[in-house]
Amino acid sequence: MKVLIVDDDVVSRMMLMHMVDSAGSYEVLEAEDGEEAWRQLDAGLQPALLFCDLRMPRLSGMELLARVKADERFASLPFVLVSAADDGATMEQALGLGAAGYIVKPFDTAKVLRFLAGLDEEPAATMRRLNIDITRLQLYLGGLQRQLAAAGAELDGQLAAGQLDAARAQLGRLAEGCRMLGLLKAAAALEAQAALPSSTAAVARELATAGAAVQRQLDAARRLAPL
Repeated sequence: MKVLIVDDDVVSRMMLMHMVDSAGSYEVLEAEDGEEAWRQLDAGLQPALLFCDLRMPRLSGMELLARVKADERFASLPFVLVSAADDGATMEQALGLGAAGYIVKPFDTAKVLRFLAGLDEEPAATMRRLNIDITRLQLYLGGLQRQLAAAGAELDGQLAAGQLDAARAQLGRLAEGCRMLGLLKAAAALEAQAALPSSTAAVARELATAGAAVQRQLDAARRLAPL
């Protein structure tokens, strides 16, 4: 599982890299500024999580965040901003742009670990947990993908008609499917909507995010499949 760490300060970058490396089986990658990080992403790097310093030359963390979230290839990439300043306005701006969170230097190990714990399960780990082969995993993922795609119109109708219990039940079933297949972030987001559906737009956004997560797992599973 790849984690990309972006920081122009080599000491901070190495400290966070060591913290992530010590936390589990992660392939820890680095970039010295936003421009280098963007080049790696644009060239095909697909990290499971990205930690990025806020203030850097050439391309700042906030600028990289905006660029990443504007590109459909990376829109669902968990992006965590890092800063030496505990600035509420900056945190609010980052979250508004789609950041998964914000951590302050010096690094709090518990906060870093919470972001790592929220990563989706690798397909190989899902297969071991469910005791299934790659073909069966692909079949399950394909079925979940179709359910998510079909759910939008039905949920729109339920919410428009005020049928909140039916909408909650359907969102709960979709969340359960995501969790079973190791898509933990999508499951948590759908569970939050099941608890209190906020709007048709919010539900549609989480369905699209979950669909993108399923597609990433399908792509990863295909890379594991024998030729």
